[in-house]
Amino acid sequence: MSRRYVAVAVLAAAFLLVLWTAPDVLLVVFAGILTAVFLRGGGDWIAGRLNLRGGTGLAIFAVALAVAILVFFAIAGAALAAQVQEFWDKLPGAVATARGYVDGHPWVARTIDSLDPSSLAPSGESATAAFSSTLGAFGNLVVVAFIGLYGAVSPGTYVRGATALVAPSQRPLFRSMIKEAGVALRGWLRAQFVSMAVVGVLTGLGLWALGVPLAPLLAVLAALLTFIPNIGPVLAALPAVLLGLSGGPATALWVIGLYVAVQTVESYLITPQVQQESVSLPPALTISAQLLFGVLFGILGLALATPLAAVALRLGKIFYVEAYLDGEAKVTEGVR
Repeated sequence: MSRRYVAVAVLAAAFLLVLWTAPDVLLVVFAGILTAVFLRGGGDWIAGRLNLRGGTGLAIFAVALAVAILVFFAIAGAALAAQVQEFWDKLPGAVATARGYVDGHPWVARTIDSLDPSSLAPSGESATAAFSSTLGAFGNLVVVAFIGLYGAVSPGTYVRGATALVAPSQRPLFRSMIKEAGVALRGWLRAQFVSMAVVGVLTGLGLWALGVPLAPLLAVLAALLTFIPNIGPVLAALPAVLLGLSGGPATALWVIGLYVAVQTVESYLITPQVQQESVSLPPALTISAQLLFGVLFGILGLALATPLAAVALRLGKIFYVEAYLDGEAKVTEGVR
């Protein structure tokens, strides 16, 4: 067996071992890589506009991002926190109102009972589990932030290190695959951030026009959950519809129509325009990937399923379909 195949076998065995014993580690690392791509992309954009070195652009972008987050929480944090509290105060009444409309359908009533916020209040061992889960999520967030920062500061170091693990004859191909994966992630991130902004603004304006309570909070929630295509918007619409029921069934129907209209604009007008650099993911493939990763890895897998699918689809198209399968077809035609 040649060294090339031995190297591939060793890497595949190591990957499968980590996937089997600690799959969350791979997802956290991928989230860090996604963060690094975001930071580096923002830094390179600033460096290109101001004719600066890449490291200087990254520093400016990182500082500007940190200042923007601090300013946001300083200005809007208290208001959003108050709205969150008001939301939880209003939600039991909204659930009770919804229950009143479905008394004739016991299975629907049982579903709404499971959404009762009072059942979410942790106590005893569940409180300890919730606290541990919160600490774990915070720890993962810190790890993702550090991986993203270090990866953005010196991406070449990690690319060279990973490439060194591949046989020399395969290194050009491996570097090309890393490059194309970066293109897919940059294009996907750009599409997602534009979509999140559009969805947040349109949803906030629409809910304000309909007179739905807590429109700013619901708009922020809709924008954030747009990060998870297809499934996220449905989750974001649920609390808005429940609160819309406080104004009557007609308002709730208008809220549903608003979310459908906003998602239609985002899916068919906004995303296709800003996704030209990345792989355009078929909706069925996206939902299938989300289902698979959600079942296997939980909420983190669900959140990262789409960028993983984008990378896999782009690499599969370029290096398997076009370079390998189509190449075999050309050889066959040449023989004929």
